[in-house]
Amino acid sequence: MPEGQKEGAAGAKPKSARAKSADGAGKSRYDFVEGDRYAPAPESSDHVSLRDSYQLFIGGEWVRAPRRIETINPATGEVLAEVGEAGPRMVDRAVAAARQAYEKTWSEMPGRERGKYLFRLARLIQERAREFAVVETMDGGKPIRESRDIDLPLVAAHFFYYAGWADKLDYAFPGRRARPLGVVGQVIPWNFPLLMAAWKLAPALACGNTVVLKPAETTPLTALKLAELIEEAGFPPGVVNVITGAGKTGQNLVRHPDVDKVAFTGSTAVGKLIQKDLAGTGRRFTLELGGKAANIIFDDAPVNQAVEGIVNGIFFNQGHVCCAGSRLFVQEGIADTVVRKLKRRMETLVLGDPLDKNTDVGAINSQEQLERIRVLVDSGREEGARCWQSGQKLPRKGFWFKPTIFTECAQSHGIVQKEIFGPVLAIQTFRTPEEAVEKANNTPYGLSGGVWTDKGSKIFKITSQIRAGVLWANTFNKFDPASPFGGYKESGIGREGGLQGLAPYVELR
Repeated sequence: MPEGQKEGAAGAKPKSARAKSADGAGKSRYDFVEGDRYAPAPESSDHVSLRDSYQLFIGGEWVRAPRRIETINPATGEVLAEVGEAGPRMVDRAVAAARQAYEKTWSEMPGRERGKYLFRLARLIQERAREFAVVETMDGGKPIRESRDIDLPLVAAHFFYYAGWADKLDYAFPGRRARPLGVVGQVIPWNFPLLMAAWKLAPALACGNTVVLKPAETTPLTALKLAELIEEAGFPPGVVNVITGAGKTGQNLVRHPDVDKVAFTGSTAVGKLIQKDLAGTGRRFTLELGGKAANIIFDDAPVNQAVEGIVNGIFFNQGHVCCAGSRLFVQEGIADTVVRKLKRRMETLVLGDPLDKNTDVGAINSQEQLERIRVLVDSGREEGARCWQSGQKLPRKGFWFKPTIFTECAQSHGIVQKEIFGPVLAIQTFRTPEEAVEKANNTPYGLSGGVWTDKGSKIFKITSQIRAGVLWANTFNKFDPASPFGGYKESGIGREGGLQGLAPYVELR
């Protein structure tokens, strides 16, 4: 397993991984866990520049908020920085700045000029990708390999993709004229802070809207550093405004009467409240909410490949993924084999310092989320499901949870029906394809799913019957800027990404 430094500070300068014991013998004494499976490979944070305190980015200026909140490193519990907490007056100021920029500058600017700003921002993100990846990992707890190799490339790709659409909106909607909506309020979650910001900012700006962006209170740093890049790229003042704060700040933004459209990614419970607040106002909204994806393994599937897909589907980003494959359905004939291979694979996962390049499973984002995971896992045991956890040692500091699977689950169990949002997998078996589809659809959610089989005809048949917005075949958690993403039922309304991701940000005439 990867090992860290003596003091347990993810992101601190690496120290010697070997220390002398009292009797003089060499002994491994590492930061997060102890063992000799892998030598430590920490990503340096020396090149990262974080301020002690961040202000609000409003109207092209950094504005001090009267109240402050702390953001911490979930791997260590140490404070990374203080950020402002925007109250009602600051929200008013940010919306007013966005409205002025919309009416006087951005909406009147030719699409090709708007595209130039987005291209410039995408290039700046590429130039500083290493720094942003480290900050994303320190602030959110996800492994550096995921931040570096998945999140940051996708962030830049989304800005590049929508920059190309900025002067082609008439071709996106043939026979119609696309006009921007105005001021957009965007509230993003803590599981993919920078990527969700890109998903929402890029199409909104390409279409000529201005934005007030509110990141999650536990992961605000990459959004604030993105504001620094927006300033460096020379965006007109007020086109993008970034305000930080807790749930009340987001609520004030959503309810603001001068916000023309709301885009939200987060829990289904909050999404329902937003829909209730906006009902009857005539304002538009998109909601990307929770999920409880079914990952279906047929007996003709390549088992080893499927096991890797299961691991990627549920343990990627510690299970903090709305489209995580948190329900596994395995055909009875191969169930024992799949579970045995899955357990063996889980024992090889490296849990520890998120900044170590060996790490597969990082820290849980917050104490609050860790408690929710624990409560739901305890309920699974109480309801009679059989729990098995991998044998990794948990670090002494920070928020951690072992990769966990449940077998002997029933459809009525809370671990099967509720979104856990952690590294917890509920496993069930099925005999026929019809049974698999019926069980997969027996959920209030409808965001994503996966099918594993050697037969293409079965892929088309099964995926056409599963009520979910995104379906993968013989893979899982694959994303592309040109591909739309979104769900049905309690998983949300609207699509983000691709050509379909432009529609929520324009009025067609």
